[in-house]
Amino acid sequence: MTIIKWRPGRSGYRFDPFSEMQRLQREMHRIYNTLTDTREASRPAGVYPHLNITEDEDNYYVRAELPGVDPEDIEITTQGNDLIINGERKIPLEGENVSYHRREREAGSFKRITSLPTHIDSSKVAAVCKNGLLIITLPKAPEVKARQIEVKPA
Repeated sequence: MTIIKWRPGRSGYRFDPFSEMQRLQREMHRIYNTLTDTREASRPAGVYPHLNITEDEDNYYVRAELPGVDPEDIEITTQGNDLIINGERKIPLEGENVSYHRREREAGSFKRITSLPTHIDSSKVAAVCKNGLLIITLPKAPEVKARQIEVKPA
């Protein structure tokens, strides 16, 4: 290993590794604070539905929160192992001469695409919407289900 003496340029700048580490630490804190800003997290999520996806031996179950969305305004399609939920939340006007003090409920169209771990049997998909909760049952395709193989004596 060779040690070379560092000689500052004409500007007279001296390299200080500790101040450089402090500058790097300040920059990392700034980036971290930007990514974890609590003001961003407290904002409403918009009209995209929150999903829970579970499975059992035969089916996947998708539960989507869609309060205030009419079931007639929801369109569900499947493609391969993707589930696509399209819809629109319509919020009626509160009145003609009304001024808002706070307006957090959003209206508009949404589209949510989620991939499932395996292919599904799209001909047997069923969906029910009750009290703002959309429940979609997606049967697994027969070729991905586990099956028992009988062993025959020779």
